[in-house]
Amino acid sequence: MFSYTDYSLEAIEDVVRLRRRLDASGLPPRSTDYNLLIGSWNIQAFGRLFPDWTENPGSPKRNLRGLALLAEIIRRFDVVAIQEVKRQTTALRRLLDDFLGPAWAVILSDVTAGEEGNTERFAFIYDTRRVRPSGLAGEIVLPPVEITVPSEDGEETVVRQPVEQFARTPYIVGFEAAGQRFSLLTAHIKYGGGTDARLAEIRALAEYTASEIRDRAEDGDVEVGSVIVLGDFNIDRRGDNPLFQAFLSTGLFVPVPLRALKTTYGTEPKHYDQLAWFMGAMELTFSGLAGVIDFVGAVFQELSARSMTFRVSDHFPLWAEFILDRSVAQMAEKLGVDPAMPDPLSVVPD
Repeated sequence: MFSYTDYSLEAIEDVVRLRRRLDASGLPPRSTDYNLLIGSWNIQAFGRLFPDWTENPGSPKRNLRGLALLAEIIRRFDVVAIQEVKRQTTALRRLLDDFLGPAWAVILSDVTAGEEGNTERFAFIYDTRRVRPSGLAGEIVLPPVEITVPSEDGEETVVRQPVEQFARTPYIVGFEAAGQRFSLLTAHIKYGGGTDARLAEIRALAEYTASEIRDRAEDGDVEVGSVIVLGDFNIDRRGDNPLFQAFLSTGLFVPVPLRALKTTYGTEPKHYDQLAWFMGAMELTFSGLAGVIDFVGAVFQELSARSMTFRVSDHFPLWAEFILDRSVAQMAEKLGVDPAMPDPLSVVPD
């Protein structure tokens, strides 16, 4: 495993500037038994690796310097959903073995078959000292629909007809932290085919998540817990954009701090990436803190922003903080006061 003394001088300078960006983003430090930091990041074409600190004159352009920067960001989270992991996982495995170390682990989906799948898979990278898998893992497959067709005898027959599946099969994994169970459902909605194709996938995922996952959790499915939906939904704009409205149509809530933040590099703001949950079915306590980490200009300064993206990514990581410490709420309940009131424990005299 590399130490910082093994890094190239250029990588060290990048790390110093990147840490300043991380601090400026408002991302809080991790605190044992107090908070949970969940991230989502589309890491562009995260597959092959040039295994040196120097530049590769050919392809791939991502080298050890770029991998060091990925690690610097990821280790600030407890668990992060990664989109656009490729069939070949060389870079991912080197990230874990040489940069993050033995305390970190990964759960991978299989590669989505077919041309639209783009040889992509999903990954959840997590710190085993802070979270652990609950045992739940699965891909989201849409059920068939029932249609009525006429039969030869003139009667009508109900048949089950398969529906078009997602271009890249969404992936859900359950985790536990400080005794609280939650599920992360990650997706990468297709971009090609125009807005209508994206709209259909976004709407299908929102409806499935509400009816098959949120409702099941509300009916007592302890395996699901709190459901957080996160990933690259290729939503250009938020607000009244039909794609964003379809995403919210079944009750998903995007935290206010994320709504105005762009999630990709470039002068025109894009809001492709999302992190959301169902308010009524959320047992994790959101701290009110969420954001993105914009690293453009801090790393690979000798290159253009576009060239930098092939070494790090063209998307920014999203994050949200949740509070695991429920001691105040529990004591307030015992005292018979509203835990949401300012300083509920003030009812206890000195």
